[in-house]
Amino acid sequence: MNKESGFWQNGEYILRSAKIEDCEEYYRQNFSPLDKEVIYYTKSKEYFSHEEVTSFFRSKISDKEYYHFLLTANDGKIIGESVINEFNNGSANFRIAIFSKSHRSIGIGSWMINKTIEFAFNCLKLTSLELDVYSYNKRGIKAYEKAGFKMVYINEDEIHMIIENN
Repeated sequence: MNKESGFWQNGEYILRSAKIEDCEEYYRQNFSPLDKEVIYYTKSKEYFSHEEVTSFFRSKISDKEYYHFLLTANDGKIIGESVINEFNNGSANFRIAIFSKSHRSIGIGSWMINKTIEFAFNCLKLTSLELDVYSYNKRGIKAYEKAGFKMVYINEDEIHMIIENN
């Protein structure tokens, strides 16, 4: 699969492909420390070392089956991300996170979801995107449903959702 790149702007926000030069700021601005709400909604561990984050980030930049987009504010600060990965027979996994609390609940997450879906279907020619979201993440579920994702099944507190390219 040819590694495509993306760039979209919505007022003061830019969603763009991650670059190797973003590595240190990605760690410093978002994982030092990781926001408590991000930990809660993703069931992530609380602490990631500099080496864990930066080595993972660097490895994914060149991974032809990992599309990493960064959300930045007009000041250049990295405040979120969306990812397409785990490709399988025309489908892939999808996730987003908004690291900065002050940028949540303003609609920018819905915009990120829509732009990433457009990229997946129009550029990568995927037939579907899938994701898992925790049942207590009401804001995330609402945003995914608004974008067209449908619930497929619930496994304990995880909801599996899918959107198909029609």
